[in-house]
Amino acid sequence: MQKMLSLARKCIDDYHMIAPGDRIAVGVSGGKDSLALLATLAELRRFYPHPFSLTAITLDAGYEQMDFSPVAALCKQLDVPYIIKETQIGKILFDIRKEKNPCALCAKMRRGALNDAALAAGCSKVALGHHFDDAVETFMLSLFYEGRINCFYPLTYLDRRGVTVIRPLLYIPERQVSNFVRRQQLPVVKNLCPADKNTKREEVKQLLRELEHTHHDLRERIFGAIQRYPLTGWEKPQD
Repeated sequence: MQKMLSLARKCIDDYHMIAPGDRIAVGVSGGKDSLALLATLAELRRFYPHPFSLTAITLDAGYEQMDFSPVAALCKQLDVPYIIKETQIGKILFDIRKEKNPCALCAKMRRGALNDAALAAGCSKVALGHHFDDAVETFMLSLFYEGRINCFYPLTYLDRRGVTVIRPLLYIPERQVSNFVRRQQLPVVKNLCPADKNTKREEVKQLLRELEHTHHDLRERIFGAIQRYPLTGWEKPQD
């Protein structure tokens, strides 16, 4: 927990992610990343110099047999209000549109639904569980498949929605997130999406693993390049 808190707080401070009185909605899919984010922010809330509140929000895509009751129990334990928003995302993607490559549209639909749910809950900020490896992989995906140098931002203000999206785990490697979730025994909910583990992102993950056999600090170099360049949106605000 101490390592998670230290790196998350550094990222939050570097990009001025949390201001006094913020009401933050945490997007909780039930996966390891979002659960780690929730547990870390709940602990940080106890001593962070800027007081803030949390609400956990899960989007139920409509896949059968996904049980979020363990997540509800965790939220109760952490003293965080919990909202499950029912959606038809799964039905639209796979039954109606029959998408062969659904990930981009799914992400867009989920972002919209999550932002709407956050605003309805009185939250003006949304925290997402993207970590260090997600940033590196997204950069490589953009380069390989879109032919451009791009990545999501640590902090994004959506002026049309009036919502600010923050990503406090960006300094934390995926292996550390996985270790944290295991040690804390957080209740990971299995993703039942038909496209899970069958995406271009998985291809990039595998490529990076292979390259790391001979270039052990490859991910650190890529992430460092994103910050040092800096890539648009990765500039650290001046104090």
